[in-house]
Amino acid sequence: MSIHDAIVVGGGLVGAALAYGLQRRGLSTLMLDEGDIAFRAARGNFGLVWVQNKGTDFPPYAQWTWTSAQSWSELDAEMQEITGEDIGYRRPGGVEICLDAEEFASTRAAMQRLQAHAPHVEYEMLDRKALSQVLPGLGPDVAGGCYSPADGHVNPLGLLRSLHQCFKSKGGRIENGERVIAVQRRGSAFSVDTANTRHHGARLVLAAGLGTAELAAMIGLKIPLRPERGQVLVTERLRPFLSLPVSMVRQTTEGSVQLGASKENVGFDEGTQAPVMNRIAARAVRVFPHLARARIVRAWGALRIMTPDTYPIYTQSQQHPGAFAAACHSGVTLAAAHALHLAPAIGDGVLPEALGPMHPERFEHA
Repeated sequence: MSIHDAIVVGGGLVGAALAYGLQRRGLSTLMLDEGDIAFRAARGNFGLVWVQNKGTDFPPYAQWTWTSAQSWSELDAEMQEITGEDIGYRRPGGVEICLDAEEFASTRAAMQRLQAHAPHVEYEMLDRKALSQVLPGLGPDVAGGCYSPADGHVNPLGLLRSLHQCFKSKGGRIENGERVIAVQRRGSAFSVDTANTRHHGARLVLAAGLGTAELAAMIGLKIPLRPERGQVLVTERLRPFLSLPVSMVRQTTEGSVQLGASKENVGFDEGTQAPVMNRIAARAVRVFPHLARARIVRAWGALRIMTPDTYPIYTQSQQHPGAFAAACHSGVTLAAAHALHLAPAIGDGVLPEALGPMHPERFEHA
């Protein structure tokens, strides 16, 4: 048995960011990580720190995304100081590619809606000629794109590793391979049971991805979640040709190129399907024809954590104050907000007022 100020269930990007933020705040924190058998969304994360098109029709999410993007430099500098490692965070801006006039018009309309409630999000619609000056080597099918200086990218697995290292460096404790089977209120604290032991904490944070829903029900929370599979292709290392990330193509600092993205409702199947991979590759080649000569060296599927309206859920149990849940699919973009803004609020026993509209009660009135 162990006793802590806070227990975070989940060691993925969301759980690790919150655990680090709590430990950073001075709360003795235990992170329970199921380990590699978990449906780890970070495995398939594209690594974008993305603002454009986020919260187009949901202003609270747009503002939360902006808050996180603006805080990313602080988080990155802090982690580098602790670990001495560069996880590849860069903010050169990003481009949403449009392959025809219809996509161009749709993207423009979406960004106009976003700017109506988030005028601080800068963007520029670039026609094919202008975009070619930014991204040489475009294919003939590219109609143009949307550039926003607010966007960036990072190595998602490097981010996860650094969050774990920073958490431990601050005195946090990680239990790996510990699947939580029960959570409940016991007096003034919460008990968390794994197959091997029981832990106690004054604060409980459920951030276990798709496993959050089942655990949340044990403390009176209804968190509706579903899996959505995305597939990713990775090429051999190529000479640098991308100076900034593109929505469907991202070149890593090592030279390999990630290709995506797809959306499939296939339950908890993390596999890959040739037809989907073919579509991903074909679209990438339409954008950058020279990729047709690149060898694909890896491909995999991973599960996103999706809510009914795709926006995050943040809540505190009314039945059991001190128990919180967080579920979202933008773990990279929101990592800074989770560590630097949400975690301190949880430490104080509240949620930021700005997250009120992201309470799961919104689905009861939909």
